[in-house]
Order: sequence, then structure tokens, then C-alpha cells
Amino acid sequence: MSTFVLVHGAWHDGSSWDRVIERLNAKGHKAFAPAIAGHGPNADRSVTHAEATRSIVDFVLDNGLSDIVLVGHSFGGTIICKAVEAIPEHVSRLVFVSGFVLNDGECLLDNIPPEDRAMLTQLASESADDTVTMPFEYWRQRFVNGTELATACWTYDRLSPQPFRPFCEPLDLEKFYALDTPKSYVVCTEDITLPPGEWGWHPRMSGRLGMYRLVQMPGNHEVIFTDPIGLADKIIEAGRD
Repeated sequence: MSTFVLVHGAWHDGSSWDRVIERLNAKGHKAFAPAIAGHGPNADRSVTHAEATRSIVDFVLDNGLSDIVLVGHSFGGTIICKAVEAIPEHVSRLVFVSGFVLNDGECLLDNIPPEDRAMLTQLASESADDTVTMPFEYWRQRFVNGTELATACWTYDRLSPQPFRPFCEPLDLEKFYALDTPKSYVVCTEDITLPPGEWGWHPRMSGRLGMYRLVQMPGNHEVIFTDPIGLADKIIEAGRD
């Protein structure tokens, strides 16, 4: 049985994984889903990427976890890349779930289409605290595409404003790319948050990992909400030895 540490994406918090954890536990695994610093209701959103990463590293160390499968969804992919640099001896495998895998020296904004980059930058500049509140129609059409309105609304109500600074900071990933930690990539076939083709998740992001295990499943970017059982089963498949 495996121990999973699940790292959520932007606009989410640890509770996003609740139903995935139920399935993992029911299958006999242990699973934890800490909230990244700066994320979730009432969080102090003035965080750097390094502070966000440190909160996950501290969770692993404070709870005495070892031999973990470290899972990162979307923005969480950037967090697990930096976290494994700090605690490689605690991590048996990395699993990216439609996760960002940046080139050394890039920031997340470098890896999204120019029109999306401009929209997020404008929303952050118009906010009072350098955060981005997810526009509902953007969420419905790009993140939870294929779901009915009621589901789109239910999932949207689970979101919180996203700190913008961690999107903008270039990451030194030289150490990450020197590690030999096994890696897997889970991609959903109807995920259009990054448009298929030039900007798509796979093989653009996945191919940066070198040798990796590819696991595919049907669904949109938010199967964490819309198909948690299916996602849990694919995480198990991706995380096995």
C-alpha cells in the first residue's frame, strides 16, 4: 500500500481532494491533502512560490512521512517539482495530474497562451491584493467543460482567489532535472484548460520529464470534482512501483 501526499492546483485548497482521499483510503492506502500556503478561504495570500512550496515540505517533515507518492494537480505540478528538490529521500515517485512541468528558469505564465496570460495579469492588477478571482464562464467552458450548469456552479463555489505572485516567479529547476526520482503523468482526454496542440498538456509538459509513465483517463481538468473515484484509481495506477 502507498502513502500519497496530494497537492492541489490554483484556486483550490486541500479539501478539493476529499472524495479522492475517500477512495484511496477505501483501497487501503494512506492519503493526505495539505493546503498550500496562501490558498483556501481566509488565507493570507501574500505568498511567494518558495513559501508555498515550503508549506508542503514542512507538512511532510512535520508528519514524519516517508516513501511518499507526491501528486501535483495543475499549478501543484510546479510545487512538487520544487518540493522534491528539498526532500528527495522522502519521495518514491512524482505524479503529475495535468500538472505544469516548467523548463528551468521559466515561470508558470510563460507556459500558458498569451491571451490567458493577459487576462490573468489584468485581473490581478485590478484586484486589491494581487490575486485572481476565477471568472465563472472561463471556469465553466475551460475547466469543467462537459458538465451541466448545476455541477459547474457547485464546483465554482469551492474556489478561492488565487495569489498571483507564484505564477510570475521564474523557478530554478536545475536540481529537479538532475534527480532520478521516478515520474508519472496523468492526463485527461477532454482537458482543454491548455488548448490541445502547441500549448497542450501532453506531450508538451509530460515530455519534459524524460522517462515517465503515461496514464490517461476521460474527463476534463477538474476530475478531482467530477470523477474523483476514476481519478483516485488512475493515481494508484500512476503511483505504483
